[in-house]
Amino acid sequence: MTTETIKPSIWAFANPTRFNTFASKAIPVLAIITFALLAVGLWMSFNAPEDYQQGYTVLIMFIHVPAAWLAMMSYAVMSASAIGTIVWRHPLANVSLRSAAPLGAMFTILALATGSLWGKPMWGTWWEWDARMTSVLVLLIIYLGLIALSKAFDEPSEAALPLAVMTLTGAPLLPIIKFSVDWWNTLHQPASVSRFDRPAMSAEFLYPLLIMALAYTAIFFTLHMMAMRNEILSRRIRTMKMQAARKQSSKGAA
Repeated sequence: MTTETIKPSIWAFANPTRFNTFASKAIPVLAIITFALLAVGLWMSFNAPEDYQQGYTVLIMFIHVPAAWLAMMSYAVMSASAIGTIVWRHPLANVSLRSAAPLGAMFTILALATGSLWGKPMWGTWWEWDARMTSVLVLLIIYLGLIALSKAFDEPSEAALPLAVMTLTGAPLLPIIKFSVDWWNTLHQPASVSRFDRPAMSAEFLYPLLIMALAYTAIFFTLHMMAMRNEILSRRIRTMKMQAARKQSSKGAA
């Protein structure tokens, strides 16, 4: 058995052409799953009962909470991609990292916006500098900084290592966001779903929330794969333009 046959599975789609072939088949399937989950999740959410304390304002939860989860999950995907860039020099790791950053920023903005809409009727204020809200705002700033850093280099390969290092530097923020409601006195309630014992949420709210979380996750992976494919194609176009420019300059010099 040769070493080629025992390579780790993470290298299975290291070839960009092979990845694009896989993505062309997977994206339509993921899109169908996304629309199905989103349709079911929205239907269940709008048919959820009125909360005895929050009234129908509780419906914001089905948009806000999954967005907050995906804001952190997107950064976790970026951190894993950063490790792939630094440790294994995986050819598509930097592509994955760059493609996930705008999506993570989008989910973070959605979480902050819906959180403000939910906070106004519940807390009487659009914004409060508590630990959870402040740490999520810092996450957004990190996202925007990483996006700016990725655009600061003319050659994407030159930005790969700095981008990976900066991404891992921000990774400790994730447990701070997750446990901020336990470590500090905040307006946010403690975890109601991700608990070791039974979730402190009734089934009529829990099931729509989980379906919406799955829908958001499907949205992320669909858009992430599409963005990765576009990034690969844009790099190929850039390479072709550079080669054409070199040929033109060599002809002019001759």
